[in-house]
Amino acid sequence: MTPNEALEYIHSVCWKGSIPGLGRTRELLEKMGNPQNQLQFVHIAGTNGKGSTAAMTANILRKAGYCTGLYTSPYIFRFHERMQVNGQCISDEELAEITSFVKPLAESMADHPTEFELVTCIAMEYFKRHHCDVVSLEVGMGGELDSTNVIASPLVAVLTNIGLDHTEFLGDTLEKICETKSKIIKSGTIAVTYREKPSVEAVIEARCKEVGAQWMPADFDSIRLVDASLEGQVFDWGSYQGIHLPLLGKHQLYNAAVVLTIVKALRERGLIISDEAMREGIASVSWPGRFELVARDPLFIVDGGHNPQCIEALVHNVRDYLNGRALTVLTGVLADKDYSAMYQDMAQYVSQFVTVTPPNPRALSAQDLKAYLERFGKPITACDTVAEGVALAKELAGREGVVLAYGSLYMVGDIENAARL
Repeated sequence: MTPNEALEYIHSVCWKGSIPGLGRTRELLEKMGNPQNQLQFVHIAGTNGKGSTAAMTANILRKAGYCTGLYTSPYIFRFHERMQVNGQCISDEELAEITSFVKPLAESMADHPTEFELVTCIAMEYFKRHHCDVVSLEVGMGGELDSTNVIASPLVAVLTNIGLDHTEFLGDTLEKICETKSKIIKSGTIAVTYREKPSVEAVIEARCKEVGAQWMPADFDSIRLVDASLEGQVFDWGSYQGIHLPLLGKHQLYNAAVVLTIVKALRERGLIISDEAMREGIASVSWPGRFELVARDPLFIVDGGHNPQCIEALVHNVRDYLNGRALTVLTGVLADKDYSAMYQDMAQYVSQFVTVTPPNPRALSAQDLKAYLERFGKPITACDTVAEGVALAKELAGREGVVLAYGSLYMVGDIENAARL
């Protein structure tokens, strides 16, 4: 099997898209020899901030000298980003080799795995072959029935910020969503959590008591912002002073506090992580598509936020970093998202819109999005391609304006590639 054949196989499986249940993943991993049982994990669920938290955690562990795996989704530029060891994406050759190993086992199953289940199993084999000490493992969706939850009790179970997303699968209240996500907390682990409202934290506390897990909520009160610019943020946390964080926005300070709490928990579990490794891991983290400055002439910022909590954070960032600047918004959305919530609060800051169609079968067309946005009374242009949209947005913004591209993570890669030309 060639690398292209491996990707074609993974993406073209006409098996189900997202069907809850762990049986298929368990069966396939059993046929593979249960590679996950030879690994240790930091398991990360939540609605927002999972990827940033997973990336910072993996970076710190790598700086501490551990062979570290990182599993995330979706990818921004290449599929290979979804599984990494020590900051390096899986190679073409190894992806082809492992997929060749897994394919006949998957096809021998009466109930075939979904694409995400298949990819999760490939990743487990990849991490096992590299003898990873710890894997920073991001949940795909939910928690209880997500295929990553086949693992035994992790070193640390993490819940990042919980919001209303995938409500058709996870429930229509924060408490219901938290209940399914909290099922990654298992006996004997330490649960590190983002601070939530009392009724949500009550769900977490109940789960920890049920399974005998130690609960370690992050301390947000100890965060003190020292400096912030488009180059990054400097903050103090408790006794730690002058921590540099390249990721922008107040919400990323909260995510960093969660990561610092993960470090504390991992130290309790016996891992040796120096303060220097902690600082270097945070200072050198890169996580594309999260209020990311990708070009300067004009300023061009990309954000993949799409749910209400992401948009709230985006509005705050616009106020904090771009106050008073003329804003040209380049945007595209998926038709099945609640896109009305994506523009209502942002529209007052926008000078003009440029709409594009994200490269995804579920995308809303640029013309249909233009028709929707006309209610805000701002100039709008629909473009046939992402590249045309980037070029037009830069032209409309001029040297003194700002382009803000947001709406769907699925178009971040194409936008960033075009913006950097």
